[in-house]
Amino acid sequence: MTEDDLARALAPHHLTSLGHCPMEGGTLCLIGPDEPTFWPAFKQSPEYQDGDTNPMDRWSLRVLTEVAQDLGAKPFFPFQGPPYRPFQTWALQTGRFANSAIGFLVHDERGLFASFRGALWLPALWPLAPNTAPALSATAMCAAACPVDAFADGYDVAACKTHVASPQGQDCREGGCLSRRACAIGRDRRLPEQSAFHMKAFL
Repeated sequence: MTEDDLARALAPHHLTSLGHCPMEGGTLCLIGPDEPTFWPAFKQSPEYQDGDTNPMDRWSLRVLTEVAQDLGAKPFFPFQGPPYRPFQTWALQTGRFANSAIGFLVHDERGLFASFRGALWLPALWPLAPNTAPALSATAMCAAACPVDAFADGYDVAACKTHVASPQGQDCREGGCLSRRACAIGRDRRLPEQSAFHMKAFL
């Protein structure tokens, strides 16, 4: 089992490995959307079109379970629990993520818009890649982009939600979090329609 094998298995679903780290005699790979082609493909899925709740989680469960079976891997999902899996800890162990100036994880290619659809544990030992995690300075100006200073002292979720739900929060609802969009890394990968989908789920 190689990284190329995993990439070939994920490609038809417009998914990619966001990084990997050793775990329990094997390798844990964090799986996320391969932007910007993921969203148009996901919209064609039965989970998106059936009108039921949590379409992306249901899609992720179906697709990554199938991929895991094909590869002889074990899948994990961030939305299953308790107990909930430590996805943020795993991400930092890959050497491709860092804590940002607004407290969210920032990825070396996807910036502040990286998301986890799941993780796959593979019975193969891969060497850890060189550390490419972004420096804190890469997101230093992001907090200032928030119109209600929700990141001034930790993360004020209530202030954020109130603003996003208000008439003044239309830009956040339709295009995604302004602070996340202020990050130069991965800025062109996320489509506004996809951001609007996630902001609706957030509310």
